[in-house]
Amino acid sequence: MSGNKFGFTPIDDKDLKKARRREVGPMGAAVRETASSLNESTENRVEQRRQNASDAKEYRKARDEGRVLVAVGINEIHTSDLPRDRLELSAVASSDEMDELKASIQERGQKEPIEIYKDSDGRFQLKKGWRRLTALKQLFEETGDERFSSVTARVAESQSDRIDLYIDMVEENVVREDLTFAEMAQVAILASKDADLGAGDAEALVGRLYSALHKMKRSYIRSFVYLLNELEGALPFPKAVSRNLGVEVARKLRASSDSADGLRDTLAGASTASQQNEMLDAFLAGHEVETTRGMPREKPESVKYEFHVGASKITARKGECRILSGQDFTSIDRSKLQRAIEAFEAVLNE
Repeated sequence: MSGNKFGFTPIDDKDLKKARRREVGPMGAAVRETASSLNESTENRVEQRRQNASDAKEYRKARDEGRVLVAVGINEIHTSDLPRDRLELSAVASSDEMDELKASIQERGQKEPIEIYKDSDGRFQLKKGWRRLTALKQLFEETGDERFSSVTARVAESQSDRIDLYIDMVEENVVREDLTFAEMAQVAILASKDADLGAGDAEALVGRLYSALHKMKRSYIRSFVYLLNELEGALPFPKAVSRNLGVEVARKLRASSDSADGLRDTLAGASTASQQNEMLDAFLAGHEVETTRGMPREKPESVKYEFHVGASKITARKGECRILSGQDFTSIDRSKLQRAIEAFEAVLNE
């Protein structure tokens, strides 16, 4: 049968099985592309938020652990919360080593950050880096250069245990073997008097403050703790006491504590480190040491002191007064320079 009256022929089953092909029009393609782009953009934004949150968490962790470096004004940093781990800070501040550090910072900038933390009042307190901070303060005072008005620092935002602050303070110098036994003992003594620490026993604190040191070295520090406590400030030059001398004197004082009064009286007559140590040697030998006429002859000791006048550094020694300055003295008229020296001598001879 070829057809019907309407001219239609039967539909072939094969034609029904053929896949219908539908072309996407321009509008559909645009919609699909926009939807795909939006989906991809949303995924990117979600991933970016996740990354930002992770970065923020890592930053907070690094900041709390003191691994973030910041610039802090030198006058914003206080040194009142912790005692320093050095004796004779004024001598260190005017030493040749301090001048060398200042020259290095002036030429190359601050290479090593200091470490600071916030106290209970929210103020920055120094943990490590007293010499670097002092050098920058001196440079700013001497030059007025804004480069030296701030210091690069690691800031620990989270509150550390009090004992950890002490340990961190001394750790750097102990590792560099830059502290004397007397200075290490002094840290323990000061820490024992810290009400916020609540430790009390200086000799017991040595084990906590210097736990990284060999037990024999900790034993030496405890001997110096005992020595300084027994002499109650009567030792005028504690840094000059050698390890063996300090340990032996402490051992004798432990065996005969009533001898401490006599040794304190004797040391009151010591005007130099050499005299002090000769008195300690005599104490060990069981000899009485006179503090006036019978004073043992001492070896001549080179003594000097230094100070600043404006931008000039003055070093005074026996037979020498040296002036270091940026001033070109050769450019000054000789008669003018001579008048200045004559006025200098006239003041000295008043």
